Amino acid sequence: QEVYIESRTQRGDNKVVTLNVDFLDAVFGTNKEFEVSRYEPCSTCGGSGAKPGTSPRTCSTCGGKGQVISVMRTPLGQLQQVQTCPDCDGVGTIMDKCGDCLGEGRKRGSRKISLKIPPGIGTGQRLRVRGEGDAGIRGGGKGDLFVQVNVKQHPEFRREGNTIHSDAKISYVDAILGKTIKVKTVDGLVDMKVPKGTQPETTLVMRNRGVPIIGSNDNRGDHHVHVKVVIPKEITKDEEKLVGQIRNLQEKE
Repeated sequence: QEVYIESRTQRGDNKVVTLNVDFLDAVFGTNKEFEVSRYEPCSTCGGSGAKPGTSPRTCSTCGGKGQVISVMRTPLGQLQQVQTCPDCDGVGTIMDKCGDCLGEGRKRGSRKISLKIPPGIGTGQRLRVRGEGDAGIRGGGKGDLFVQVNVKQHPEFRREGNTIHSDAKISYVDAILGKTIKVKTVDGLVDMKVPKGTQPETTLVMRNRGVPIIGSNDNRGDHHVHVKVVIPKEITKDEEKLVGQIRNLQEKE
């Protein structure tokens, strides 16, 4: 009859999973639910690995001591050697195996995990959930779950640490004269002043409009707006006349 060692428990392994998080959810935080495939305690034996209705029995090989003594004859006389009992592995008791889990006390399954994503989380960072890894062998403790975050890309925003980058297109006239424009940020539309004489590829900074710093209630990174001055390929005759007048004025200076 198949038996297994009663008390040889083993802690379950840690699990590592990758979780995709939307860009804005990573900025402001969110709650996520997802399924994890893992070892679950056997429902038939309650995780003990023993056949239901059976009780531990004293190992007949070692008499419950967990050790056996072997005697060897040598030219110098008898030599006694103490070894761990091969049948009970030193525990002293044995049990019948559970037929469902074959004595492991666990089976393959899955579980839905609810996880709080903190504001400011970034790609590659890990969150640890204690006790949500694999179930242990024969009642051993559960391992931990490590969730590795992957932040999805955004069509308009780019992230570098706690700094957010985006582009803003303005006309060459607004670059010359200056203008207050609407800029899309993670907080919504915000007014931003473009100063007179703004050059192409100028970077304008909006303070405290970036990604929150993890562990800080109020501190955030900045939002860098990269100005793209649009030069039209075609202009009207009136526009061409006005630009020509400006050129003439510049040449006279």
